[in-house]
Amino acid sequence: MAKSDSKTSKKPTTSPKAAPKPAAPKPKPKAIPVDERILAILGRDPGKSLSAPEIAHLIAPEGDWHALLTPIRRAAVTLALAGQLVIYRKGKPVEDPEDFRGVYRLGLPKAE
Repeated sequence: MAKSDSKTSKKPTTSPKAAPKPAAPKPKPKAIPVDERILAILGRDPGKSLSAPEIAHLIAPEGDWHALLTPIRRAAVTLALAGQLVIYRKGKPVEDPEDFRGVYRLGLPKAE
């Protein structure tokens, strides 16, 4: 038997695999500021108050709504100081929007 002149095929040496390129981020819709979203949600039923988790669920129904709780609280304080929102604690408006603790609800000011 005669051997062929060509070398037997060997697997080519592989260089370390390059890291796969991350997928291009999907364009996100223009973000609406949290304070505007809170006012829009509360404006649907002006006589009703909602808790921060309820508002967060309405803003991000399938997303990470927990991450919205702190921004909602900050926006609520700002809106309350501006007179656009009322922060309720145990059914009564809080005296100092910058200093309240615990469970709270948000509502629009009642027309007098």
